[in-house]
Amino acid sequence: MKNVVTSFDIAYKAGVSQSTVSRALSDSPLVNKKTRDRIKAIAAELNYKVDKNASNLRKQQSKTLALLFFEDPTSDDSSINPFFVSMLGSITKATAAQGYDLLVSFQNLNDDWQALYEDSHKADGLILLGYGSYTDYELKLSQLESQGTRFLRWGAPDVNHPGISIGSDNVLGGYQITQHLLEQGHKTFAFVGDVTPSAPELKARFEGYKQALTEHGLDPDQMLQFDAISTEQDGYKATSHILDRQTPNAIVCASDLMAIGAISAIRARGLKVPQDVAVVGYDNIPVSAFSTPPLTTVQQNTLLAGKLLVENLLKLINNEPVSDILMPPELITRDSCGRQV
Repeated sequence: MKNVVTSFDIAYKAGVSQSTVSRALSDSPLVNKKTRDRIKAIAAELNYKVDKNASNLRKQQSKTLALLFFEDPTSDDSSINPFFVSMLGSITKATAAQGYDLLVSFQNLNDDWQALYEDSHKADGLILLGYGSYTDYELKLSQLESQGTRFLRWGAPDVNHPGISIGSDNVLGGYQITQHLLEQGHKTFAFVGDVTPSAPELKARFEGYKQALTEHGLDPDQMLQFDAISTEQDGYKATSHILDRQTPNAIVCASDLMAIGAISAIRARGLKVPQDVAVVGYDNIPVSAFSTPPLTTVQQNTLLAGKLLVENLLKLINNEPVSDILMPPELITRDSCGRQV
């Protein structure tokens, strides 16, 4: 009986993996043209015939979505920013409501995400979450977009960033919380948070902060600013640098975790919040309501965000039109930014 040629036979002769053969024979852009042509030539030489039934089966939807986190620095072993824990809950509920399963993993910049999830039929589409450096995975997003992978990312929509984004209006949020401090009579400010292109969401909050100051006749360039990632430790360090130079009326932090670190640094100097220095954060993570004092912050609607991410990813999967979405933020006022006397 004549042996049937399989894709594994082609892979062996070509010196590549079986998954590379499958991609090459389906003209996947993940395999360069030279390798695709070589694999196709070997397939023709071996008189390889594609199993149409198996091919059609592989093209069926898995009814599963994949949620990939960017590993964020954290004070515990979770590697997930607390803000995204609440997002995880809302995405899980929204996925179940649509009759889908959810795979949860970390993004690995060294792996082919689509090969692990979409091409291997573990998931029909990807949701990307995290505050990691945008510049670290910009190329990967471009690759996902060019090869037609269905994916959405949480973040501020930007025509220069690949893929569809669903996020909160961070410029408005930064403006609202700074405006509130100005209304409390604060005159001197400092900003804690990364304002480089690698952190577009934090940078957008800084832009809103500067806009509010400028409208009140204050020069943002005369106010201190220190880069920090979204951790308590970085908030503490940045605030310590600020207090080494001056004691502003108010410190605007680009996340609640930074703000909690800022409060600790202020207390370490024998100062009080908000009597000596007001502090505000961003994200309204659960602990912000129970810090001492409770933290004034900005709420991003994670319940709505999860629903929109899932619904719009399913539209992408079904080849329906999808566009960027920018959700309005909500100012949450508490005791950490008392009125300046």
